[in-house]
Amino acid sequence: MTRVTITLPPRPYEAVIQHGLLDRTGEKLQELVGGRAFSRGWSGVFVVTVPPVRRKWGKKLMASLSSAGFAPKLVEMADGEQHKKLATIEKLAEALVKQGADRESLVIAFGGGVVGDVTGLLASLYMRGVDLVQIPTTVQAQLDAAVGGKTGVNLRVGKNLLGTFHQPRAVLIDPAVLSTLPERGFRAGLYEALKCGVIGNPDLFDCLESTSIKALRSDLGKLEWVIGESVKLKANIVSSDERESGLRRVLNFGHTIGHALEAESKYRRFLHGEAVAWGMIAAAHLAENFNKCDKGTAQRIQDTVLKLGPLPKVTAHNADIIRLLQSDKKTSRGVVHFVLPREIGKVEIVNDVPEQLVGEAVGLLYRLSQKARVP
Repeated sequence: MTRVTITLPPRPYEAVIQHGLLDRTGEKLQELVGGRAFSRGWSGVFVVTVPPVRRKWGKKLMASLSSAGFAPKLVEMADGEQHKKLATIEKLAEALVKQGADRESLVIAFGGGVVGDVTGLLASLYMRGVDLVQIPTTVQAQLDAAVGGKTGVNLRVGKNLLGTFHQPRAVLIDPAVLSTLPERGFRAGLYEALKCGVIGNPDLFDCLESTSIKALRSDLGKLEWVIGESVKLKANIVSSDERESGLRRVLNFGHTIGHALEAESKYRRFLHGEAVAWGMIAAAHLAENFNKCDKGTAQRIQDTVLKLGPLPKVTAHNADIIRLLQSDKKTSRGVVHFVLPREIGKVEIVNDVPEQLVGEAVGLLYRLSQKARVP
């Protein structure tokens, strides 16, 4: 078992990583009840999920909650990035009202990054804020999205433009649930681990550089280590900078152009991690051409991204990506901020990258993607 403490207001909380933890969810929540300011615990427990997760793992979670004395209720949302919008929040809130949820209820996000972001925003708004527990079921959510309290939904013009910070009471991570993920989804999540390696953990980068998806899926100990190292790095960063005013911005490595690729394709071509993967390659070559890193570092990042597996083709025009960058939430006063690698394990935030270099980086992605295998 790996336990990571995230020290943020209104209280510190733990991310617990252990194979088989889903069976012990009820037990873990009972521990949280013991630490509440009022003794009677939550008035109700509501599990927000999507049909694929419910079908594969719903019975196990509900049985664990019921055996611990809770009376959980399921609330379903539609699956997919295209449903990460305000209309979904409204539907879920109305469903909570109908099922009797009040301000002393607990809401559990049980799914991938979309479920976590949407449910987190729902919990932050419902009755002006109710307790939240994250139980992530994808690689990307387990090692990144479920930790740190960011919530959000998309607008047509950009990703995560509406959101709040709402810290969970706990993050319960069971790598065993990843066994049912398709290889594409598993691989997409690992790009976020690779990001953690570039921004602050060279050992993690070396591990992913030297392993294969097949080997990692079969080595449960190594998989738990990869998740744990990623969570530790993110916990250290967000504990120092909850609201992305400084250090936390390094977590956006690969996301600036990655988010633009997602928006340009209307969130239908790329899984989030795949867009970030292309964004990391773009950022690496921006760093090289802007004299922030040497060619060898940029090439290592590119080679490791592409070695992990096929990526969807990039079809966007340079002008479209540059236009979308202006509406990205990381853009301030019209200035686009990029996280660029200096070396493996060290990055720098840069806000004066010439537009021409950005266009050249997008052009590189287009050329590379013509040779890439399409998932």
